[in-house]
Amino acid sequence: MRQHLVLLAWLIAAFGLSACAPGEKIDVNETLEELNVIDETNLNDVYLTVADPNEAVSYFARAAQQTPDRIDLQRGLAQSLIRAKRNSEGASAWTRVVSMEGATPQDRLGLADAQIRTNDWENAKTTLDSVPPTVETFQRYRLEALVADANKDWKRADSFYETAVGLTTRPARVLNNWGYSKLTRGEFVEAEKLFQDALRQDRDLFTAKNNLVLARGAQRSYTLPNVPMTQTERALLLHTLGLTAVKQGDVQTGKTLLREAVATHPQHFEEAARALQTLEGA
Repeated sequence: MRQHLVLLAWLIAAFGLSACAPGEKIDVNETLEELNVIDETNLNDVYLTVADPNEAVSYFARAAQQTPDRIDLQRGLAQSLIRAKRNSEGASAWTRVVSMEGATPQDRLGLADAQIRTNDWENAKTTLDSVPPTVETFQRYRLEALVADANKDWKRADSFYETAVGLTTRPARVLNNWGYSKLTRGEFVEAEKLFQDALRQDRDLFTAKNNLVLARGAQRSYTLPNVPMTQTERALLLHTLGLTAVKQGDVQTGKTLLREAVATHPQHFEEAARALQTLEGA
């Protein structure tokens, strides 16, 4: 992949050199340095988007070690660590980034995101408070909503979620988070509506399907919602619904749902079978 990028850069150089007027002096070293920058920028973008996250971590770690004062490489390392789900390391990397010259408010949002992923809610709030109020982005409001949720500041959480939804063309996951917040508060009807809204935006978002079943089960509605689902997803949702019924005290209904889950799954459904066996043994 890198060889292709280098070849492309040399072709661009060759074309650029041939286009110069006769007798025009060319600084070859300067041209090569510019090409190296172009090549490296393209490579950085590839590692941040389509490359394997752990390969990206290795690439940026090497590059940042060679030139530790390059904030773009330190930023790439932090982003790659989060993509690789190495959240504690990512939080440390983002802390290093925000301490460097040239750090931006967006870098502070990256740090707050990493702190939330490590359940460091107090420092996440402090980091968000340090972001200028003029930064009114989707990421900022999404993170503010999550922190307000963690602090059980429901009024602020709802306001931030609503603003975040209005700032993105892909609000499914935010709607799902908002719905889960309502679910934890015991506002099951509102939660159900938000999960349905999330699925209208992204019909493949399984966490929203599962949360929707939880919200319905909490209202003792033990039928699956009318949403697209695969056979495996149907079995998993029946399992969730069955356990919810048992938790509500509707044990016989829970057994029936668990039996249906076992029968529906295209393979052996160990978790549902084990739960059913425990209930029947009891």
